[in-house]
Amino acid sequence: MSRYEQQYGTDWETLDPEEGVERAYALGVAASLGEYDREELDAIREEMSSAYNTSMVELAFQEGKNEGKEIDAEETETVWNELVVGEVPLEGDDGPTGGRNGLPEAMEITDVLDKPDRDSTDAVDLPEFLR
Repeated sequence: MSRYEQQYGTDWETLDPEEGVERAYALGVAASLGEYDREELDAIREEMSSAYNTSMVELAFQEGKNEGKEIDAEETETVWNELVVGEVPLEGDDGPTGGRNGLPEAMEITDVLDKPDRDSTDAVDLPEFLR
């Protein structure tokens, strides 16, 4: 069973264009890893209701194929997880900073994302630059 079949399955009855594009992208990544499934791609193409949707499926397949080839990874599982599943491997200090509100350190220096105090009149006061 291929990675695509494990992730998505092939027993679908109908697909909307968004699902078709997502599946075509995954098929492209799988094709770049040596698991090309022409029958599934043809079935997705046939399911699309317009020429525009069919071309979007084609583009998604090519994009997945190209991106799969661009990543220089020895393990195919890493490429699949990064591009299709969305799991990006963390290396060394790449982990979350865990700062205030779980924001990255670069966002901690500003208070624009802070909620105002309910009892405060700051919302109706003149801004500093107008004083």
